[in-house]
Amino acid sequence: MAEINNKLLETLIKRLDGLLDVFGKASIAEFVELYRKPRRLLYLNFLAGLFRGFGIAVGFTAAGALFLYLLGKLAALNLPFIGRFLAEIARIVEVELHRLP
Repeated sequence: MAEINNKLLETLIKRLDGLLDVFGKASIAEFVELYRKPRRLLYLNFLAGLFRGFGIAVGFTAAGALFLYLLGKLAALNLPFIGRFLAEIARIVEVELHRLP
């Protein structure tokens, strides 16, 4: 009986060591520490949101600039449907600018 208990204890210790290794690799301790300090969690989430918003703004600006550049190149080709399209956009923008207080 003692031999079975020793074998069972050894197996349990091996499994616990494996579990500790998995938790160590998953950085569970860092997550627990983060939740113990709610101010740090809020601070890190604020920074993440700030940088995410900045990235979206820069990306949208770059994509919009590229779109306008390509649209300008298309307009320079003197394609009739593109010219009418751009003229209509310019007219709409002009009307909306005059409607602003």
